[in-house]
Amino acid sequence: MIRSLDEVLAAIKGEQMRRVAVAVADDEGVLAAIQDARERGITDAILVGHEMNVRATAEKVGFDLTGTAIVHEPSATRACVRAASLVRENQADILMKGHVHTDDFLRGVLDKEQGLRTGSIMSHVWLLDTRHLGRITMVTDGAMNIAPDLLTKGAIIMNAVYLAHHLQIDCPRVGVVTAVELVNPAMPSTLEAAALAMMSRRGQFPRCIVDGPLALDNALSVVAAKHKGIESEVAGYCDILLVPNIEAGNMLAKSFTYLARSLSAGVLVGAAAPVVLTSRADSAESKMYSLATAVLMATMRRDSRMKIGKVHF
Repeated sequence: MIRSLDEVLAAIKGEQMRRVAVAVADDEGVLAAIQDARERGITDAILVGHEMNVRATAEKVGFDLTGTAIVHEPSATRACVRAASLVRENQADILMKGHVHTDDFLRGVLDKEQGLRTGSIMSHVWLLDTRHLGRITMVTDGAMNIAPDLLTKGAIIMNAVYLAHHLQIDCPRVGVVTAVELVNPAMPSTLEAAALAMMSRRGQFPRCIVDGPLALDNALSVVAAKHKGIESEVAGYCDILLVPNIEAGNMLAKSFTYLARSLSAGVLVGAAAPVVLTSRADSAESKMYSLATAVLMATMRRDSRMKIGKVHF
């Protein structure tokens, strides 16, 4: 079981070096992260964007452009599509967001002709370095799906479980997080949490355990769960936190970074290839750990799907 972001780095030591296509690559933190990853033997890069801006930014951060391909594309939106197409065409293994808004970046990922669609739901996962809990805590989805319905939440769970298996967590514990730990008909998220928990008990989520609704305290703290009288295999031990909507996930993950001053990594799961999706304000260190996570994802195949009942006439 991989318990920290440093252990992610250790897990990919000696793996084949991967190539990352960076969309709008004139980003200081991204170039610093790639330089670090290159020195560690993790990745090299194809830099897509306005060439003059890319070169100026590289000079500013001391990024050595020797042997690094630059694809000149002044338009940010077209640069995102071009970077995605490089991965689609197997000229790169990983796609990475640079100095561009997330919605513009995702347009490249989702482009019907040149993007990385698979027909499956894509979702974002933050990996929080909660080594004080003895594990990495995953938060999903705080960057892509705005207000997922029940079936979309199920798909988001399976995306996160797929990533958890890369972290050598054989049976991850998934907490469906809401504001309270009791079902309240006035709060639809608690009804969906209860439905997802029942689906788990009926075996619809392979290789994981799902329970909810859980408030954040009893999802992460055994003491809080016991104090509130919650009997659950998941409460207090969550590897994955499924949030009710994008606002909750985004604020939860960013509060970890800016209030706890701790590290995180961010990736998109469900695309045809690993995608690094971090905030433009994230540190170079977090972006490097995100690259490491994407390299880890590139080494495994997906083999588990959610089971959905069908109507038979």
